[in-house]
Amino acid sequence: MKPSRPSPRSAPSARQAGAALLAAMLTVTLVATFATAALWQQWRAVEVEAAERGRVQSAWILVGALDWARLILREDGRTGGPDHLAEPWAVPLEEARLSSFLSAEKNVASQSLEGLPDALLSGSIVDAQSKLNVMNLVVGNKPDPSSVAAFTKLFALLGLPASDVALLANGVQRAMAGISTPTTAPPTPATPAPAGTAVNAPAAVAATPATPPATTAGTDSDNSQAPNAPLMPVRTAQLVWFGLSPQTVATLAPYVTVLPVSTPLNINTASAEAIYASVPGLDLAAARQLVARRTLRFFSQVSDANDGLRDQADAFNGQRHSISTRYFEVEGKLRLDNTFVEEHSLLKRDGILLTVLWRERGAGATLRATTP
Repeated sequence: MKPSRPSPRSAPSARQAGAALLAAMLTVTLVATFATAALWQQWRAVEVEAAERGRVQSAWILVGALDWARLILREDGRTGGPDHLAEPWAVPLEEARLSSFLSAEKNVASQSLEGLPDALLSGSIVDAQSKLNVMNLVVGNKPDPSSVAAFTKLFALLGLPASDVALLANGVQRAMAGISTPTTAPPTPATPAPAGTAVNAPAAVAATPATPPATTAGTDSDNSQAPNAPLMPVRTAQLVWFGLSPQTVATLAPYVTVLPVSTPLNINTASAEAIYASVPGLDLAAARQLVARRTLRFFSQVSDANDGLRDQADAFNGQRHSISTRYFEVEGKLRLDNTFVEEHSLLKRDGILLTVLWRERGAGATLRATTP
């Protein structure tokens, strides 16, 4: 018996069935692709919302840490007296779990905190006047010899180029001139009285070409000089604006600060290196002995630091040194797993009044510990 052959009429039917199957597979693939894309978009939106919520919550927690620092400094200002490292504000807050604070509340059950990731909060208050102030380099639009000598001594101790001191002083001088120029410029060139002020303004700017005393020319000169002046830094990291290298600025960071006005050095909180640089005839060993002596008893007046000095000619004085502080740096850090958010602020204290001069916030991630 011979095998049966497919009839010619069944071939088109087979091709149609194959095409229908292929179209069905393409439809399923497209539906799966669209479903996957929609699911990914939804997951991404949820992750972005969670990250934004975490950022806002972290910001509010850091604001609370700043309020905590302001409360401590306000109470310290209420009591008065010298500022030293044995006061409550000088004790840093080590990393503490926020859950431990929340569980202490009566209306928060400990069971509701189970399964939540550990959020660790830390912070510290640093005396900003425990460092050499860059603004001390220029007094009356001229470099201050004593401050330039102090910075030169510090640069030599840290192994930094001495030429950078002149670069730093020149940058501060030009920045101060750029800030004062707009304030002395006349509101309108047609006003006679302010025009006289504008004529005198360029004379106070060091290292700038002379300008004609005409009213209109003096005004145009003021406006043309302002863009050439560098911006005045408000943080130590911004000293690179004056031409210093990032490596030099990183080396100076523990010993140098930038404050709005000239300030004396607090000998109760300054490091041995800062004290060594602030007194021309003081050596580093004597500065370290002074730091060790103040740990037993803080200085109640500036003259107390002169006891035990070999040469009283170059002694501590009330113009360059102090025992109290008006400016404080507050650092807060919130860490969640391997990510963290930190905030750095500068506070000014006038009695019990605390003012936030600037705030800087950043985020980052820490490397996870690798198991061998």
